Amino acid sequence: MADRKKHRAYVAPVGYTLGANAQNTQASFGQPAAAQYGMPPAQPVGYQPPGGAPASPADPLANQFQQMNIGGQPGQPGIPPQQAPPGGAAVASNLNQLYPSDLLGQPFTAFELSQPPPPIVLPPNTSATPSPYANADPKFIRSTLNCVPTTHSLLKKSKLPFALVIQPYTSLHDSEDPVPVVSDQIISRCRRCRAYINSFVTFLDHGHRWRCNMCNLTNDVPQGFDWDAQRQASVDRWQRAELNYAVCEFVAPQEYMVRPPQPLVYLFLLDVSYASVTNGLLATAARTILESLDRIPNADRRTRVGFMAVDSSLHYFTIGKDGSEQSEAGMLVVSDLDEPFLPTPQDLLVSLSECRTNIENFLAKLQGMFADTPITTSAMGSALRAGHKLISPVGGKLCVLSSTIPNVGYGKLDMREDKKLLGTSGEAKLLGTANSFYKSFAVECSKNQVSIDMFLFSSQYQDVATLSNLPRYTAGQTYFYPGFNAARPEDSIKFATEFSDYLSAEVGLEGVLRVRSTVGLRMANFYGNFFNRSSDLCALPTVPRDQAYVVEVAIDETITRPFVCLQAAILHTTCNGERRIRVMTLALPTTETLANIYASADPMAVTTFYSHKAVERALGGSGVEAARDALQAKLIEILTTYRKELAGGGSVGLQLPTNLRALPSLFLGLIKNVGLRKSAQIPSDLRSAALCQLSTLPLTLLMQFIYPSFYSLHDMPDDCGIPDPQTGAIMLPQPRNLSSQHIVPYGLYLIDDGVNQFLWVGRDAVPALLMDVFGTDDRTQIKQGKATLPAVDNEFSERLRAVVEKSRDHKSKGVGSIILPTLYIIKEDGDPSLKLWAQTMLVEDRADQGLSLAQWMGMLRDKVVQ
Repeated sequence: MADRKKHRAYVAPVGYTLGANAQNTQASFGQPAAAQYGMPPAQPVGYQPPGGAPASPADPLANQFQQMNIGGQPGQPGIPPQQAPPGGAAVASNLNQLYPSDLLGQPFTAFELSQPPPPIVLPPNTSATPSPYANADPKFIRSTLNCVPTTHSLLKKSKLPFALVIQPYTSLHDSEDPVPVVSDQIISRCRRCRAYINSFVTFLDHGHRWRCNMCNLTNDVPQGFDWDAQRQASVDRWQRAELNYAVCEFVAPQEYMVRPPQPLVYLFLLDVSYASVTNGLLATAARTILESLDRIPNADRRTRVGFMAVDSSLHYFTIGKDGSEQSEAGMLVVSDLDEPFLPTPQDLLVSLSECRTNIENFLAKLQGMFADTPITTSAMGSALRAGHKLISPVGGKLCVLSSTIPNVGYGKLDMREDKKLLGTSGEAKLLGTANSFYKSFAVECSKNQVSIDMFLFSSQYQDVATLSNLPRYTAGQTYFYPGFNAARPEDSIKFATEFSDYLSAEVGLEGVLRVRSTVGLRMANFYGNFFNRSSDLCALPTVPRDQAYVVEVAIDETITRPFVCLQAAILHTTCNGERRIRVMTLALPTTETLANIYASADPMAVTTFYSHKAVERALGGSGVEAARDALQAKLIEILTTYRKELAGGGSVGLQLPTNLRALPSLFLGLIKNVGLRKSAQIPSDLRSAALCQLSTLPLTLLMQFIYPSFYSLHDMPDDCGIPDPQTGAIMLPQPRNLSSQHIVPYGLYLIDDGVNQFLWVGRDAVPALLMDVFGTDDRTQIKQGKATLPAVDNEFSERLRAVVEKSRDHKSKGVGSIILPTLYIIKEDGDPSLKLWAQTMLVEDRADQGLSLAQWMGMLRDKVVQ
């Protein structure tokens, strides 16, 4: 207790008074989300439990269903007790209510970004079972509108987009977020539209047939649907996962395979030129792979690995089986960069299990092979072609680690960075692709089930804009480490941690993603890292665990149903050789009124959709200025429509419904993000890497990247930084709005955008605070820039470090990610460039050439009211 009293001395040293700005401005932090938005609490999937079987109370088949043992009541054998709807209360049939909000009088607070989307209120008895999991969880699939307009003209009139944000996986490993698996290989699909049976189908004809909720066709129920072949006994149909869970996975039978399941293959393409050796990339990569061999998925013992090195030549490595005569790895050098041949294909891709000892020996010696290299050039384009030739018969991952721009051989790139073009209309050229080889080669890789991940480390220009095409069309990812130097512990630990987690992730192989929907809806546009093989099929040579996809939905015909369904299915081979289909089904109510559309709109999903649209525009030749202008125009359109159609048209203020109140701040954050910001100071590599993130990050990480988390630490409550008694999770302070008006000169703050963390130390921070956090009360001794927080032996230091770690915790946010944010210590009276960088995260302030939030809102009001 004495410790805690002492820490309260950090709050206000003599001579300072806390102004209103430093107070917590959120009055209703403690309220549940539904109460925040003035909405009814979320109910289980619109199910109104009838007295008997899961059928309409007036359904004459209900008694027959019960006699056939395919009915069930909550808490009885048919439905697990924990799935019974709370209280058995009927769901209100009214949709979300519209609660107007004055954006100038009731400003948005950062806390609202932690709220769930507006609830989906379905009509009673829409699902076949009363399971609360019958509709998809927003972490897997999220709609921009949780109430769908019945006509195209109504959607157009609303000016809001109708799109889905799909995140098939929410963790790097299945064990961290398991979904129910249907393992009996009985997969019931509609004969016409090929939709999978789900919670929203209707059973007919004594339960022998089911009506598809997408196209209305009546289908036969498969013979084994109510039979357990292993136990040779009948089972209760209502226990089947596909009728209780909107997100489930089917183990696919033989007919879902074109060829035997491919093994997991990693081919490492290592840059061994002078830059990679001197910055420590080669040594760190070799050591990390060596230490992570046990983490690479290999449960079926079929995983294969291969290694190639590249400088001005290609270096192949042959590795023999353990116990064979060839214990030393052999190196074969190929200097022909135009048509490289494969010297001995059989020894280049080897079994991780059978060659483990020899692989370890090779990795231990790899760094020494190139220690004295003078070669500064890189033939990475030629190496990519050779690597593709090597693994294309099987498929797999090409993992590229490079510190040098590909400057000889195929796909040669030139140094085209021109500082005079930054921040001008000419910048669009720098963000485009410099060499068509990279796009066409990526499409070729996709056809052969090869995906490419780029790890880029250059301290010089590396043309991320061109190289990122490889992951973009092959379902890979671009990871960028500007100014990497392994001699700096923060750099080497960050890369080693991320690369090890990358190697451990359970990727899917040979994946295809398709989204089906109720008749009248059509999937119009797809956004994300994949190749669009046909109008509605996205090809994913490997299925990553840390990406989301966006699908725009068009309304082609008038919808006459009270609700619609959308179903995303991703067919893939697991890294253990099992063919599976992950199915995600989402049901949404329909409406004929504009008010219901606006009351159900999800601001974070809307922002995610426009983030992808902005990246498409920026990379499509129009440039970042056109992307920013389009975002501003779209926001003005939404505000004008709401004012004219729903707010009476006469108000002089700026209004939106409460659920959309975050939209102007999120759009401002997006416009000020490093990927789109108006600035002549952002190198094109940095901008290109940020655009990659804006188009792939899962929704919760994207929101943090656009509108970073901001915590006041010097005055955080006593329960922050320690585990919650109920959940065991570390408690975080309440987030603040991103404005310098919340910063006091004696304070300590954390700003975290998911990629970088900034620990801001006020110029008048008291010595006791400095001593507890840094182990010294001398400000001059505190290291600025990249740093690791020292473990000082006191309670406040422990709590502070727990908060920093918790802010980094992806699992608690329901996403998979390998990113370990870099921590920077910023002294308010220290390095001006570091201070300026941290201040660009405060998106509500005026910085560089961007507007402050007050100016932004004033400009919006002027445009809307005029």
